[in-house]
Amino acid sequence: MVTGIAFLGIGLMGDPMVRRLLAAGHAVTVWNRTAAKALPLAEAGATVAPDLASAVRGAGMVISMLEAGPVVGAVLRDALPALAPNALWIDMSSTRQDEAQAFHALLTVQGQRFIDAPVSGGVGGAAAGTLAIMAGGAQADFDEAVPVLQAMGRPTLVGPAGSGQVAKLCNQLIVGATINVVAEALLLAQAAGADPVAMRAAIRGGFAESKILDVHGQRMLERNFVAGGQVKTQLKDQQNILAAAQAAGLQLPITQLVTERYQSLVQSVPQADHAAGLLGLEALNPGVRLGDAPDRLG
Repeated sequence: MVTGIAFLGIGLMGDPMVRRLLAAGHAVTVWNRTAAKALPLAEAGATVAPDLASAVRGAGMVISMLEAGPVVGAVLRDALPALAPNALWIDMSSTRQDEAQAFHALLTVQGQRFIDAPVSGGVGGAAAGTLAIMAGGAQADFDEAVPVLQAMGRPTLVGPAGSGQVAKLCNQLIVGATINVVAEALLLAQAAGADPVAMRAAIRGGFAESKILDVHGQRMLERNFVAGGQVKTQLKDQQNILAAAQAAGLQLPITQLVTERYQSLVQSVPQADHAAGLLGLEALNPGVRLGDAPDRLG
C-alpha cells in the first residue's frame, strides 16, 4: 500500500474519489482552493491541509483532480518547491495531450514522475469506485499507482505520457455525440406521435443500446439535468478533442457539430448535466417538448 497521498481538488468528483481512497485504508491529505469544500472529508478520516505546500510536503504520491489544464499547471508549479524527490504526480483531471506532456517534462526535469490518468463514469462512478481510468506514463510508475487507482476504479495503461488524455478525449467524443443523438431520437418519437418511454424500452437490447441510452435517456425522460457531468466541462472536452484532431491533421465533422451544440448551451445552463443537450435541441424546435415534467437543473 502506498501511504502519504496528497489529493488536490475537492469538487463533484474529488470528494467521492477521496472517500474511496479512505475506505481502502489509504492515508490521504486533501487540499482545495476553496477550503470549505475539503472540510467535510475530515469527518471521513482525511487530513485537511491549510495550504498547498503543506498538502504535498512529504507525500510520495500526489493526485490532482482540477478544473482544466491551466489550473493543473498553476497548481503544479506552485507545489514544486515542496514536492518530495521522486514523488509520483497523478493528474486525473481532463486536459489537453500537450499539457499532460508538458507536465511530464517539467516534473522529470525536477526529479519527480508523472502519470496522466483522466477518468470516465461521472459522480456515480466515483462514488461506487467504478471509474474507467485511462493512464499515460511509464509502466513502472503505472504499476506503482495501480493499488491506489484500483480503489477508485479500473485503471488501464494506454501508452506514454499524454496518452491517457487522448483516450479520455476519445471517450468524450463518443459521449458527447451519443447524448445528442439520444436526445434527437426521443424528441422525434415525441413529435411523431410515438410514446418516447415505450420507444426507448423497445430498442433496449438492440444495436442502439448504450450506457448513454440507459442513463442519459432516463435523465431526459425525467427532465433531470442536475449535474453529473456539466455542460461547461463537456464543451471544454469538445474543444480539446478538436485541438487534438487539428494537431493530428484530422477533420472530425460530427464532433464539430456536437461542439457547436454545447457552445449554444453554455451561456444559459453551464452547470447543468450534459444531458441538457435535449434543451438545446428543443430550442431549435419551438413547441416540441419531451414529456411534461418540470426541468430539474439544480
